[in-house]
Amino acid sequence: QVQLVESGGGLVQAGGTLRLSCAASGRTFSSYSMGWFRQAPGKERQFVASISWRGTVTDYADSMKGRFTISRDNAKNTVYLQMNMLKPEDTAVYYCAARERGPTREYKYDYWGQGTQVTVSS
Repeated sequence: QVQLVESGGGLVQAGGTLRLSCAASGRTFSSYSMGWFRQAPGKERQFVASISWRGTVTDYADSMKGRFTISRDNAKNTVYLQMNMLKPEDTAVYYCAARERGPTREYKYDYWGQGTQVTVSS
């Protein structure tokens, strides 16, 4: 089992920055691929970014490329999502997820956190 706890969400003005963290506990964190997803009210959960277990392979949704950066620190059992140039349409609950296989844009992750709210005001 892996437990995931997100933090770092909050209210920010458009153009601002936030860094989300996802702390993992349980089984060996470094063996898991990690992903970030988000869900806005009334919308489906959406892929944001993913990272391989070594951190050497990253992937981003098109609308996040150049603004968001995913990274991980296996020594701290933590994955991060640096979000720059935030827009009101980035408002959502952000979830991190872990899976034992390679990273994917699909929802096929084994473990999910409870989410952290990000609100971007215009």
